Amino acid sequence: MIFNPRCRRCLRLVDFLGQVKKDNPNYHAAPVAPFGDAKARLLIVGLAPGMHGANATGRPFTGDHAGILLYQTLFEFGFSNQPEAISRKDGLKLHNCRITNAVKCLPPQNKPIGSEINNCNRFLQDEIESMPSNSLVIGLGSIAHQAIIKALGLRQKAFSFAHGKEHPLNDQLLLIDSYHCSRYNTQTRRLTTPMFQQIFSRAREYLNCQ
Repeated sequence: MIFNPRCRRCLRLVDFLGQVKKDNPNYHAAPVAPFGDAKARLLIVGLAPGMHGANATGRPFTGDHAGILLYQTLFEFGFSNQPEAISRKDGLKLHNCRITNAVKCLPPQNKPIGSEINNCNRFLQDEIESMPSNSLVIGLGSIAHQAIIKALGLRQKAFSFAHGKEHPLNDQLLLIDSYHCSRYNTQTRRLTTPMFQQIFSRAREYLNCQ
């Protein structure tokens, strides 16, 4: 199963989401499903839903700062039909692209613990294994990078994270690392718009050549 909307394996997250739902009755406050083309050759893996973004709207990177740069970039490189993600009813569609998170539930302070990442890894494994041949995964941040490596049963030490670094994971799958498009990274300019665009320019080049 690629996604289980009723998963309750992580008790800390279940308790936290229960409290979030009490405080914000209109929020999704539940596991957030992947979004996009089920047969896409591009999979983008983030960290986890944001409190007032995916956790509120129920769609990855929708409604918060992190999604601003991501969806604008996807639109510019032909992976979406519009540059903004506001809600699940905004008409946004992805083209040959799918977005998911290493952890499907909002963690306290946006910091999942190891057991939570491990519990969710089986979903990521299924997502990756269902991809067509000659596919590409973009890992947003080191935790997403590590989750991708784990999902494929590979050795972490053999694949070090670095922005823009490319990792052939097998004969049919390439991983490209990127800094996460979080508010902190963009405001401190650890990640600039041109840096992020370079990642997706390379993704488009790779997919067009395969």
